[in-house]
Amino acid sequence: MKEHLIVLDLDGTLLTDEKVISNLTKDTLLKAKQAGHQVMIATGRPYRASQLYYNELGLTTPIVNFNGALIHHPKNPMWKTIHTTVDLHVVHDVVESIHKYEYENLIAEVMDDVYIHREDDGMLEMFHMGSPNILLGNLTQTLLQNPTSLLVHADDANTPIIRKHLQDVHAELIEHRRWGAPFPIIEIVRKGLSKAVGIDHIAKEMGIPRDRIIAFGDEDNDLEMIEYAGVGVAMNNGISELKNIANEITLSNNEDGIAKFLQERLKL
Repeated sequence: MKEHLIVLDLDGTLLTDEKVISNLTKDTLLKAKQAGHQVMIATGRPYRASQLYYNELGLTTPIVNFNGALIHHPKNPMWKTIHTTVDLHVVHDVVESIHKYEYENLIAEVMDDVYIHREDDGMLEMFHMGSPNILLGNLTQTLLQNPTSLLVHADDANTPIIRKHLQDVHAELIEHRRWGAPFPIIEIVRKGLSKAVGIDHIAKEMGIPRDRIIAFGDEDNDLEMIEYAGVGVAMNNGISELKNIANEITLSNNEDGIAKFLQERLKL
């Protein structure tokens, strides 16, 4: 069988709800690699919070982090890193403009530096993975360089209100997507970025055409990736919007959905 590129979202997709890779899914992915297929990760997480799983699977491929804002190769320093940031003045405008809405916190990330707007034990716990540098304080005063991404933590009731505001006021400059776990989060990156942009760049470097890309996802930030892939697969636990555009729907992240699909599709 010809070489395929298998693209994996992490939370709600590759990882179970306990944030681990099941034994069956891991074994199946290792078999796929042994059969000559390529396996890569595309996630909204920074690399420091995805490195554990990258290493667990023994990957040697580039990775997409921050939903396409960072495209790099952890194993090959000669591979050109693409890091696309949000203009600082745009971030400050967004911060000022959403104060009239109810939200829990704001977080900006500059690679492995994390800026948290309000002191928040839950956020500190969420961002501890990989031991980043964490700075607390008003982002308009502490954030002095273009960030990789800006995160808005808001509850489920206020998230759509804030997203509508972002679309109405800032649509020409930013993209915004929703995470479902571990908190409801709106992630903001530069306009034009998505996981699909990163995957397209990597696939072309590898010489693998779109019709041989199999991508798995579950959330709002996977929409472009699932639509782009030759075979876009939604997890059964995924949002309805993703299932509606996916080529296939597999079992949930807690039911080895990735493994079962690949075993059948790639004859593993």
